[in-house]
Amino acid sequence: MKEFRLSKSQIEQLAEKYGSPLYVYDEETLRTRCREMKNLVSYTHFKPNYSAKANTNIELLKIIRSEGFHVDAMSVGEIILEEAAGFLPEEILFISNNVTSQEMQFAVDRGITVSVDSLSQLETFGRHFPGKKVGVRLNPGVGAGHNKKVITGGKSKFGIELEEITTIKAIAEKYSLHIVGINQHIGSLFLEGSKYVSACHTLFEAAREFDELEFVDLGGGFGVPYQGEDRLDLEKLSRQMQQVIDEFLESYRNKELEIKIEPGRYVVAECGVLIGQVNSIKVNYSEKYVGTDLGFNVLMRPVLYDSYHGIVVYNNSEEEEKVTVVGNICETGDVIAKDRVLPVMMEGDYIAVETAGAYGYSMSSNYNARLRPAEVLIQCDGTDRLIRRRDSLEDLARQL
Repeated sequence: MKEFRLSKSQIEQLAEKYGSPLYVYDEETLRTRCREMKNLVSYTHFKPNYSAKANTNIELLKIIRSEGFHVDAMSVGEIILEEAAGFLPEEILFISNNVTSQEMQFAVDRGITVSVDSLSQLETFGRHFPGKKVGVRLNPGVGAGHNKKVITGGKSKFGIELEEITTIKAIAEKYSLHIVGINQHIGSLFLEGSKYVSACHTLFEAAREFDELEFVDLGGGFGVPYQGEDRLDLEKLSRQMQQVIDEFLESYRNKELEIKIEPGRYVVAECGVLIGQVNSIKVNYSEKYVGTDLGFNVLMRPVLYDSYHGIVVYNNSEEEEKVTVVGNICETGDVIAKDRVLPVMMEGDYIAVETAGAYGYSMSSNYNARLRPAEVLIQCDGTDRLIRRRDSLEDLARQL
């Protein structure tokens, strides 16, 4: 499939119609990535759960659900958005992290399965909901990711060590709980699958310790290339996962056990671009800065993770130069791309930040009292549709 990239005329028309900055998503790319994940493993009870924190736009959630996905939630707010997109209680898994009993109650009252992240949270769940079904997140001791801040396996705040399975069982017995699911997540944005497969094998070994499992959730973290890296080899990963799954199911008592994965970034990252406009050009102490309207209130990843995003410049310049592309936030760290060789830009030029569909809008804010951008969907028939309006100044003043 060709890379999603807008033409100069499309950029200008969309910016004129909806303003800048602007998130633009491509439905065709989104559906393609969904189908790649849905077909990753050949097993009747295999189910991808979209990790909604990557992008919670309700219209995108509707498309993802239409492709046969279930969904994960990390908060009560995500549950509300997922319900608004049409997900049913049995299609939502509340993968909680350090939540209150009230948040657990919110999910339980709706018939949504809760997965707890620690022994203390399992105790809390047991005290408030004795006799109920519950899942637990295990930490397989394996971590992977593009930045230490997103490695969630091994030494991290997430999950229960495998050595505590006996304690998990004891707490479950104490409160007559039914452990119906186990899940894991080793980290985000792996482009080589060996650690993931190793963690899957470890989780399946742990699954043998539980008698009432209805699902095993292998987690997500499937990466996409931001900087021209080789793509994740899905054919190879599929073969490796299929072997591990088949070996486990041969001997496990529940032949209808649901096997889940949690793709988030992989589903939405490449379907989205962020349009911005150049507002100023200047040289400070021999460094040339291109100032845009893309502050880190609009795109946080480069500031938070030193992340790389490709940048497309929409002008007719045939010359290139080394520049630092910055935003309009009053912070020195408000940098989109440092020392990047790009076509020579002028005020008024449009640029597009690529692979921006994941953790773009979902991490946006009103810092510096700036407005969050609109979101637009390019539908399969080529037409564009507004799927979230731009913030207004009135929204900023609405505090009661």
